[in-house]
Amino acid sequence: MKSSLLMTSILLFSTASLAESNLARHGYIDNPPSRAFLCSSMGKNLNTGCGAVQYEPQSVEGPKGFPEGGPQDGKIASGGNNNFSQLNEQTKDRWHKVNIQSGKNEFSWSLTAPHRTTSWQFFITKQGWDPNTPLTRDDFELKPFCERQDNGSTPTNRVQINC
Repeated sequence: MKSSLLMTSILLFSTASLAESNLARHGYIDNPPSRAFLCSSMGKNLNTGCGAVQYEPQSVEGPKGFPEGGPQDGKIASGGNNNFSQLNEQTKDRWHKVNIQSGKNEFSWSLTAPHRTTSWQFFITKQGWDPNTPLTRDDFELKPFCERQDNGSTPTNRVQINC
């Protein structure tokens, strides 16, 4: 039986761990579209009141190492970047929802400045998480539901991951 899964349940901050944590990394998930992407004109501004991220969805980035490291609880959606703090606002109706089917899906990243990448990891919220509070590690299954190893190679401008 196929069941729908709301994209807001997937951590669209899904991590792209870099070989060097201080490098700037720039990109966004456009399929299925991320919260930040949907704030931009490329995402038809389906999310509003997003602040600066509407002009640069590719700049939502955080330190590598989630869940042990990475952005602090309550700032996960913004990658811990105060310039994009609006992304941390969380209510059940705050963000446009994207339905995806359970099972295999393709996740597509557009990279505006590719850099050496260790791995790509995708996390999903637990059943029963509270959509009216900012995201914390306790809200997520801490084992990625999908992972791809790049072992420090530099990806192309378009990355497609099937999982």
